[in-house]
Amino acid sequence: MTAFDSYERAQWRGGADTFARTFAPLCAYPADALLDAAGVTAGSRTLDVGTGTGTVAALALARGAVVTAVDADSGMAAAARSAAPGAAVRVGALPALPFATGAFDAVVANFVLNHVGVPAAAVAELARLTRPGGRIAVTIWPYPPPRLQSLLGEAVRAIGAAPVALPRLAAEHDFARTVAGLSGLLAAGGLTEVTGRQLDWRHRTTVADWWAGAEGGIGAASVLLAAQPAATRDRIRAELDRLAEPYRGTDGVCAIPTAALLATGTVPG
Repeated sequence: MTAFDSYERAQWRGGADTFARTFAPLCAYPADALLDAAGVTAGSRTLDVGTGTGTVAALALARGAVVTAVDADSGMAAAARSAAPGAAVRVGALPALPFATGAFDAVVANFVLNHVGVPAAAVAELARLTRPGGRIAVTIWPYPPPRLQSLLGEAVRAIGAAPVALPRLAAEHDFARTVAGLSGLLAAGGLTEVTGRQLDWRHRTTVADWWAGAEGGIGAASVLLAAQPAATRDRIRAELDRLAEPYRGTDGVCAIPTAALLATGTVPG
C-alpha cells in the first residue's frame, strides 16, 4: 500500500453518512452512462468497485443485473447493503480484490481511479476480474477542475489562507486527468476498443451542503479546511457564498457547472 492509499483510507473512514448527505448526489450523475458503457443489462454479472453508498449497484440491480459490490470502507459497504439489498457486498480494496479471475461480464468503477496510489495496477485488477470480451467502464474528475470543484479553492485563495500540501501520487504513477489521459491509462492496461468522453452538467446543491461535505472530511478540500483556524474557515465560507451567488436560484439552490470523464474498454479474448 502506498502512502497515498493510506491517506485515502483514512480520509473516508467513518464518512459514509456525510458522503450520502452531501457528495453522493453529485457522484450519482454519471451512473447510468457508466452502466451503459459497460454494457450492463439483465443477467449481466456486474462488479461495482468502490461502490460507496451503493448508487451504481442499485441502478445495476434495477436493470436486472447480477450485482456484486465492493468498497474499501466498511461503513460504505454497510450503506451499500441498505441501498442495494439484492447485491452481494464485500469489503476490499484495489489493487487486490477478493474475487476470481474472469468472474464478471462487466466491471465498473465510479470515481475510484482518482483515489488509488497506483492507477495502472488498479486497471490491471479490473481487467483480471473481467471475462474475455467483457467491458470495463470508469469515471474520474477532470483536471483542471470544473467550476463546481474549483469554487472552494478560489475562496481560499481570495482570502489569502495559508496553503496546505495535499498528498499526491508519485510522478511515475500519475496520468493526465483528461479524456486522452484516462483513455490512455486503459489502453496501456491492455484493453481494446477504448473510448472516452467528457460528461458536462450543472449540479444542483446548496452552499450549506457543499460546505458540510468538505468540513465533514470528504474530499481533498477537507484537508485544507481542517488546517485553518475557525476564524479563517468562517471567512472562507463567506467568500464561498459570494462566489456561488451567480448560480443561486430564488429557492436558494445553486446550479453550478461540473464535469466528469468516462472511459471504457474491452478485455481481449
